[in-house]
Amino acid sequence: MTDIRFYHLTKTALENALPQMLEKVLERGQQAVILSSNERALGELDQNLWSYRPDSFLPHGTKRDGSIDEHPVWLTTDQNDISKRDVAFVVHGAHPGTLESDKTSLCAILFDGNNPAVVQDSRVLWKELKAADHELTYWQQTDRGSWEKKA
Repeated sequence: MTDIRFYHLTKTALENALPQMLEKVLERGQQAVILSSNERALGELDQNLWSYRPDSFLPHGTKRDGSIDEHPVWLTTDQNDISKRDVAFVVHGAHPGTLESDKTSLCAILFDGNNPAVVQDSRVLWKELKAADHELTYWQQTDRGSWEKKA
């Protein structure tokens, strides 16, 4: 079963936290998908991954760049792409779907803890996934920006 983790961003913006997480996935030789509910915000993430740090490169692509099989990190709004990757990052209020793939070992749901509406939506998603018998963990950023498991 897929390990589902909720990441409550309080100190670091998504565009800064996500590249660090992606680097770790790639270091482990895994492939990732980033699922967004917002095409425009996904485009902004795409641009950020090219330039988030001058000395780094995160190979990635979108449907404009070919197919999912050609890129170790895939940015999409298509929920079906989650089952094709080892790690899924769910952002911008997207819904991960049923998460019944044998391939996807981790689903990380990242949400902005400084936006009350987003926090509420994440609580609703937590309850929905819990009711579907998924094992969930909750991680919150510390004052220093590191992650601490809370539940």
